[in-house]
Amino acid sequence: MTTTAENRQTPSHAHDHAPEHTPRMHMAKLAPEVYKAVLALEIAARKGLEPSLVELVKIRASQVNHCAFCLDMHTKDAIAAGESVERIVQLGAWEESRHFYTEKELAAIEFTEAVTVLTDGFVPDEVYAKAAAHFEERELAQLIAVIATINVWNRIGVTTRMVPGHYRPGMYKS
Repeated sequence: MTTTAENRQTPSHAHDHAPEHTPRMHMAKLAPEVYKAVLALEIAARKGLEPSLVELVKIRASQVNHCAFCLDMHTKDAIAAGESVERIVQLGAWEESRHFYTEKELAAIEFTEAVTVLTDGFVPDEVYAKAAAHFEERELAQLIAVIATINVWNRIGVTTRMVPGHYRPGMYKS
């Protein structure tokens, strides 16, 4: 069974689901210059990094930040790009599922968490050193920019209550 508006697959028990919330605002329409600036940052940040790694980082930061819209977008983009569902599912428990990822990916995932959750006041030297051991200095700078950018998007998505479930892979290709 599919919905008519978005042609999404909807389970036959969809009537049992909670109603979809409405967004608080449409940031791109209300602050288009800000939206375009963050989009430009997004494009610049991911240059030179492996696309699958970028998606894993975006998914993990979005999990940490509870951004449903970004989780919807980046899991769909990752799958469309050939990432396995198994690796995406295990990302939420990566410390117990280390064998699904390369050492470089693990360093990026741990670094993503440290940069995303700054409640301890800093990114630990050990975590930074691990990432620096797997990424050339320019790549590490790009990785920091990717993590910072997804955190901006997460904060916009969560605050404005962007609605997940309607994104199609490549929908916002830049």
